[in-house]
Amino acid sequence: MNSLFNTESQQTVITRLNNLSETSQPTWGKMTITQMLSHCQKPLEVANGNLKLDTKIGFAKKLVLKLFKPLMYNDKPWKRNLGTVKEFKIADTEEFNIEKSKLIAVINEFSKKKDTTNWPEHPFFGTFSTDQWGKMQYKHLDHHLTQFGV
Repeated sequence: MNSLFNTESQQTVITRLNNLSETSQPTWGKMTITQMLSHCQKPLEVANGNLKLDTKIGFAKKLVLKLFKPLMYNDKPWKRNLGTVKEFKIADTEEFNIEKSKLIAVINEFSKKKDTTNWPEHPFFGTFSTDQWGKMQYKHLDHHLTQFGV
């Protein structure tokens, strides 16, 4: 499984990002290209410790999320048209090149943390190992880059 902690996988993601343009259209979903670029920054910012979400999850929902947690980082691609949490829904964005540069910067910041052992807790799924964080972040980016045809 690819991981953002693998230099080759990280560079492949950045190459794919650089193949996007302001006119790139999704093959599914409702996000614009700039909304997608901004949306993809959020989970990385959580992992990097730069974004703390104040979420309250009930006991029943925690149990359900625990069942889905392995799907976040396993080898199977995510399904199309999955919903996203309200905290990661993007209404307003900056210009395409600004959002793309921000995303590349947070990818590079995250990728330098391959030796980290003390990760922030995920606001919905709890704790992840370094290996799981790397796979999950790659998988999320791959999902959206595929959505936009690169």
